[in-house]
Amino acid sequence: MIAMLAAPTLSAQEVEDVEVIEVSGIRASLTTALLEKRETTNLVEIIQAEDIGKLPDQNLAEVLENITGIQITRTAGVGTGVQIRGSNSNNVLINGVQTVSSGTGRGGISFEDVSASIIAGVEVAKASDAKTIEGSVGGTVNLRTIRPLELDERLVNVRVQGEDSSLTTDGIQPRFSAVYGDNWDTDSGKFGFVFSGSLTKQESSSFRPRVDRDGSLVENCNAVVVRSGEAEDIADRPACQDFDFLGIQFLNQEYENFEYETTNISTTFEYAPNDNTKFFVDVVLTDQERRQDSTRVQGSGVSSVLNYNVPTEFEMVNYGSLDGVALGSIQTAVRGTIEPDLSVDDDDPNLRFSSDTGARLTDTSLFRIGGEWQGENLFASFEISSADSDTTNPNLSTTLNFINPNAPLDGLDDDGNITANTSNDNAVPFIYDLTGGALTFGINFDSPMAPTVAQLMDPANVVLDQVTLGRNETNNSLDALRADFTYFLEDSPVTSIDFGFRLSKRESTFNDISDNIGGFSKMVDSPSGSLFSELLVAGPDNFGDADGRELAMRNFIIVDPDLAFNDPDYVLNTLESALIAHDASPDLSNLVPSSSAFFSIAEETQAIYAQANFEFGDLLTGNFGLRHLETTVDSTGNTITSAGDVLTTISGDYSYTLPKLNIVMTPHDDVVLRLGWGQDIRRPDFSDLNTSVSYDPNINRSVSIGNPGLEPQEITTLDLAVEWYFAEAAVVSIGYFDKEISNLFVSTLDSSPRDANGYFEYTDTTCAGGGIFNPVAQGDDFLAPLGVTGACVDKATQVNDSAKTTQTGIEMAVQYDLSSFEDDLGWASGFGFMANYTIQEYKGGSVVNESAGRGTDIFNAINGIYNDADFVKVTAVQGLLDFSENAYNITTYYEKHGLSARLRYTWREAFRTDDTAGGASRNSTLGFPVYTHDRGQLNASVSYDVNEQLNIGVEAVNLNKAGVTQSCVNEGAILCFQGLADRRITFGASYRF
Repeated sequence: MIAMLAAPTLSAQEVEDVEVIEVSGIRASLTTALLEKRETTNLVEIIQAEDIGKLPDQNLAEVLENITGIQITRTAGVGTGVQIRGSNSNNVLINGVQTVSSGTGRGGISFEDVSASIIAGVEVAKASDAKTIEGSVGGTVNLRTIRPLELDERLVNVRVQGEDSSLTTDGIQPRFSAVYGDNWDTDSGKFGFVFSGSLTKQESSSFRPRVDRDGSLVENCNAVVVRSGEAEDIADRPACQDFDFLGIQFLNQEYENFEYETTNISTTFEYAPNDNTKFFVDVVLTDQERRQDSTRVQGSGVSSVLNYNVPTEFEMVNYGSLDGVALGSIQTAVRGTIEPDLSVDDDDPNLRFSSDTGARLTDTSLFRIGGEWQGENLFASFEISSADSDTTNPNLSTTLNFINPNAPLDGLDDDGNITANTSNDNAVPFIYDLTGGALTFGINFDSPMAPTVAQLMDPANVVLDQVTLGRNETNNSLDALRADFTYFLEDSPVTSIDFGFRLSKRESTFNDISDNIGGFSKMVDSPSGSLFSELLVAGPDNFGDADGRELAMRNFIIVDPDLAFNDPDYVLNTLESALIAHDASPDLSNLVPSSSAFFSIAEETQAIYAQANFEFGDLLTGNFGLRHLETTVDSTGNTITSAGDVLTTISGDYSYTLPKLNIVMTPHDDVVLRLGWGQDIRRPDFSDLNTSVSYDPNINRSVSIGNPGLEPQEITTLDLAVEWYFAEAAVVSIGYFDKEISNLFVSTLDSSPRDANGYFEYTDTTCAGGGIFNPVAQGDDFLAPLGVTGACVDKATQVNDSAKTTQTGIEMAVQYDLSSFEDDLGWASGFGFMANYTIQEYKGGSVVNESAGRGTDIFNAINGIYNDADFVKVTAVQGLLDFSENAYNITTYYEKHGLSARLRYTWREAFRTDDTAGGASRNSTLGFPVYTHDRGQLNASVSYDVNEQLNIGVEAVNLNKAGVTQSCVNEGAILCFQGLADRRITFGASYRF
């Protein structure tokens, strides 16, 4: 067997004192992890691999979900985001080396970019010491690989697996991993080498129906509605009732599909010329191709006939309260049809088909070289590390407008021919049923204006509306030099002094390379699908597979997403040839870097630390230290002036001294008491510091503006814990934590006002009334007239909250197995279980969100106010996003006679977030983060040792097909979004040579 883990981030002396445990199987891995946890001076949680390349889960984020106080977020069912004690702001290290992200964030390498098969153990430090690299709010995650000098026999292992998803159509996706490791004693010393690699393909899908009802207010028949001083005519809302109600504003059926191809290589070389000296080289390489192959079928322009379609069924929705203020209730449409009324709008509601084929191609590398030496009283280590990532985001996404042969086109001449005024869409009838907690809708085939299935699939009945092109580039690098020393003292309560320094240089550069063809509004600009029919394929028709829904949009065509990704030049040339054939002077692509969006940020940090380690007999150990750091920041971007682009650099600097204290008391052999206290900082993400701006042609999307004046968050943390180790692989623990945060980063939204027609300002580029001018925003006939380019849209930015916030929580855990009762229970002694529960609370903050324009309409109508001159906006303190107050994990397992089985149920309580299942902005969520409902997921795995070399197994993720449900404003309020996730089954075998 093998002892295969990189040493945890302990002091040198602690590393020497940790007993080496041979790891194989669930029980052995739990025993080893508990031993390491017990021996550490600071509060650390550890997960060990059960065997070579076999952590408890296939995905590293889902591995971390096993730990008390950690919740995760998922993209199409795959774990991608990790919150430690309610915070997304955490550091990710590999073998103690800080990593860089694929984007412009601070956290480090993305968990989906590293296969769990190359990781031997995971360590999460919740309470840091003075040598810990600064920058974490919740905790520091250290991914540990196999160390070759600790192998006691040659290691050769191969694992082959396949994964199948219940909602994808591409079949089984392969996984392959292998590891080789050995060490050799020679006259020159001991050499060791490990190589591990993996190739993983994965496809994950979710169905995400979205129904917007934010711009759908129909005031009651007796209301006197006044906008901009003018009373609206009651005859303009014949659908009005004796009560106010919300109808339907927008329909979006999204099939979200991601295809991953991840290659990981990890290799380590170690050389120990003698017992006191060791040199090492670590190399970790990752190649991630994350391809999006998603479709959207949209019912747009629905609100144009809002006042002319009476729903057949309503339900009363209570919006709850914000900051103690009751928002009230309003009737909401849940069943009905949306029939075109050509006398009101001659081309709406309309139907659009979009194919989203964006991707992320990331190459990441990490190099670490160094050595360590142990003298009589002095331990010294030295290392140089370099981490970098290069990311490209290719994108070729398209939108097609459906031209319904059973509805007329507008703007035709007397002979029925298309003119310059003919819109490139026309009317389509819809039907919806939003009862039973499901957002279901589709085409109303009972309407005389309904298209047939054959017509929906005919290339001649679609026209090209828009092509979105992109090849954005993000480059991150982090070079560091560090030296750490420990001086050991004798006959003193202070057993040793740790001290050292770390110098680092970090850079992040972003280039927006994008373009947009179209956003057309007229038929004269929009080529027919018959001119590029070779690109068109049927869209996915399995939208009911997740929940058995019958009402859905199953018949539509899209630009082939596989072709758009694999041969984008051919697709673009074909589309541009169609444009030229249709129009002699068309809008063609011009894919060049955007000077207004470019930024480059350079950051240099010098840090020194000193820490005293103390011990008072067997009763008390601990450490106290200080970490001092000084950072300089240069933020470079283009300032756009009337004379052209001016490259501007804004510089700043800051310094902090961060104290740390950790105390461990052992009043009894089996009882450990812990106290941790310390201060840390969290620097802003690079994208939040930049001085540049990116614009999107979608007028409904806010423009994000950087804030180079952002200051780092300051965090003070207190930890108290009691741990009772009442058996070899058993523990009961309870802990309390308190985090006080100053300068919290919060998002603010500066809303752009709308006129009496519901339009944004598009003639005054100064946007005096609010918002920011977006020069490429395309009018959509709802927020600006069709044909308009440029409008004042909402502006989003990050600021520091001037008030302090606090997070407090209690973490409880229990772990036990029946192995000690083998004589009494026999085969049943193989059972064991683990459980943990976290309850936490968040208080404070002063930055408020306020209702967006559409939300203000609704909330005032609830209170009987229909004159916008008298409107009062609803406000609420934002609070901490992605923060669940309660969460728990329960795991039961069985291990005996070569059989290992595990069943885990994970639950987290509802939380507020800006990560909407339908990709909407706060404009569509009434100005507030959405409320993601409680969610529980069941995972399971079974494996069997056929012999000492061969193991076979199967793993299941999301057995209960748990999805995401999101309400606007509050839980129990209006249902806005759903995310219907897949079930994934992985099966395979591993062989040890």
